[in-house]
Amino acid sequence: MYQLFVAGGVVMWPLLAFSVVGIALIIERVRFWYRINTRQNRIVREVLNLYRLDNVVGALDKLQKNADLPMTRIFLAALQLEEPTPEEFRLALESEAQAEIPVLKRFQNMFDTIIGLAPLLGLLGTVLGLIASFASLNLGDVGGTKTAGVTAGISEALVSTASGLIVAIFILLFANTFRGLYQRQIAAIQEYGGQLELLYRRRYERGDRTYASTR
Repeated sequence: MYQLFVAGGVVMWPLLAFSVVGIALIIERVRFWYRINTRQNRIVREVLNLYRLDNVVGALDKLQKNADLPMTRIFLAALQLEEPTPEEFRLALESEAQAEIPVLKRFQNMFDTIIGLAPLLGLLGTVLGLIASFASLNLGDVGGTKTAGVTAGISEALVSTASGLIVAIFILLFANTFRGLYQRQIAAIQEYGGQLELLYRRRYERGDRTYASTR
């Protein structure tokens, strides 16, 4: 592995840095999405059931105990308003949902940057390797003593290209997975947010003004 790294030339260092950064960000995102996928849906369904049973205090208490989840923060932003109209309630849900989008898409730009730059660095390594190969080759010396320089240059070109593609493909697999989880999360926010808004409208229309301010 060390010999391959050395053979890849100078572009292997930024590729190594991209790999380390990419793996660190992947670990953070895996932990983030694992926490959401293992807890959030269950907690939100429990909150909706409590709210449906007119247990506003219990619903708020459960939300506050799980405020590290995006959807619970969205629900809290609306439920903690004091006697809002249905329109104000809906706007609170929507504005907080917009505020959570950067949290859900965190590091996506960094992933895209690595995916875009890694193959280009590999291509740069290819060009540098070919330049080194041709620079060490004389027309009258084919098969002579300088063919080792040609071989080294070609090796640098191939290793750097392969390394850039490997880094880009590895990061791309996880980036697309996180993008899919983000889209699912947006759909879940719309679904559960719509259910909460509907329950609130029903409470509001029947004149039940037991809101967060009375807990």
